[in-house]
Amino acid sequence: MAWFELIVAGLFEVTWATAMKLSDGFTKWPYVALTIVGMALSVFFLGIASKSLPLSTAYPVWTGIGAIGSIIAGVIIFGDRLSPITWVFVVMLLISLIGINITHSH
Repeated sequence: MAWFELIVAGLFEVTWATAMKLSDGFTKWPYVALTIVGMALSVFFLGIASKSLPLSTAYPVWTGIGAIGSIIAGVIIFGDRLSPITWVFVVMLLISLIGINITHSH
């Protein structure tokens, strides 16, 4: 269950980051509210997951889900363009997260 909670925390990380961008410098209040709620839920679920998972596993996976998800959101929603070498590094980040998951201590 902790892994599910950690994934949910990461998805809320992507939610707040995307909402923050959509808030246009915190001038569009519905997106400001979504940013705040997303932040709170992200940290809440990270805290729940951290009860069962080591911090050395939970935190990097949480930030990695947020980073990769935000990159994908930036490309899909905002039309961000990434160079091929940047995509290589995104894949390396994904491989690193998988490696952390596989090798973490129980």
